[in-house]
Amino acid sequence: MQFKNANKKSISNRIINIAIIAVSIGITIIIIAISTGKGLQEKIKSKTVAFNGHISVMPFENNESQISVLPFEDDLNLRKIIKKNNAVNIINSVAFDGVILKKENDFEGGIFKGVDSNYNWKVIKEFLIEGNYPEINKKSISKEIILSKIMAKRLSLELGDNVDLYFQNSKNQKIPYKSRFKIVGLFNSGFPDIDNNLIYGDIDQIRRVNKWEKNKTGSYEIFIDNIYNSDKISKKIYNDLPSNLDSISISKKYKSTFQWIALFDFNILIILIIVIIVSVVNLSTAILILIFERSKMISLLKTMGLKNNKIKKIFLWSGLLIISRGLLIGNFFGLLFFFIQKKYALIKLDPETYFVEVAPVIISLSEILFTNILFIIVCTFLLWIPLNIILKISPSKSLRFR
Repeated sequence: MQFKNANKKSISNRIINIAIIAVSIGITIIIIAISTGKGLQEKIKSKTVAFNGHISVMPFENNESQISVLPFEDDLNLRKIIKKNNAVNIINSVAFDGVILKKENDFEGGIFKGVDSNYNWKVIKEFLIEGNYPEINKKSISKEIILSKIMAKRLSLELGDNVDLYFQNSKNQKIPYKSRFKIVGLFNSGFPDIDNNLIYGDIDQIRRVNKWEKNKTGSYEIFIDNIYNSDKISKKIYNDLPSNLDSISISKKYKSTFQWIALFDFNILIILIIVIIVSVVNLSTAILILIFERSKMISLLKTMGLKNNKIKKIFLWSGLLIISRGLLIGNFFGLLFFFIQKKYALIKLDPETYFVEVAPVIISLSEILFTNILFIIVCTFLLWIPLNIILKISPSKSLRFR
């Protein structure tokens, strides 16, 4: 008899331990999914914004083109109109033109991004890996450029080398305009579209090639305080702009990219649902085992007049104890992963697919608390189902289980 009781206790302990492990693994997976999913979202957004701004203002004709087809006047009054939105921090004047880079017999196509002497280089500071920024002033046209490490490698170029650029102006001139530039800096964004194309240089170079006046520009790059307000601020700016200019937010400009990273939230939700289902199944099994083992106690409590709801609460507390232990262990390992990945960057990613070389991790205390509370509430609610089934058994039937 003692052997049977010990054997039953051993089985129930194993089932409870399995339930605790299931909960701990589940919450660990959720923390990893949230931290990597949010990390990827924020990193991709920040990279996109760094090279494009939160909002672009340009003539409508430039919307569907990678180059600045039509210029507009870089007017102080226009800047004041845009600046009246308190969320606006930076306005960069830029222009784009298609170029071909040539070194001996090697060619490479690219997009020349012209910036002026007031350009705020801080926005791409974290991506500059070698050298410095081009020296641009109003007195003369700068012959310095920066380009990506990838583009330089393809043309066997290094920092300090000279390279010929061939410009094709917007009027489709037959003979491209050729100019020689010195490479003073190399950057690496991790974005193939940027690293394979973008070259930074003096906007006056584009003005000269396209015969623009000195006060003309291709577009404004506008940086605001919060990317999540970009759509709203873009609409406000658009309402105040002259009829020939459009305002487009970064989420609209790179719609497919933002739609893709929005799917990360859906993936996290699916993982959360699967983890909760698995955890509830294991918890329910553990609770059922406990109820069967204590069927004599349940019968005794019922005969003493204790209501079903109170008996259910006894086993519900047992379930909550299992959940709490699992959450404690799971949070520990989830946060351990977070700090290790944050410091040592052990998990690598394919930049061609994910636009980053290392899996970034971001998670807030509020997200951890919300996840834990949601987990407890959902699991507790679903545990009432097995409790209701078992507690319908009459005292006489419960005694037969012994």
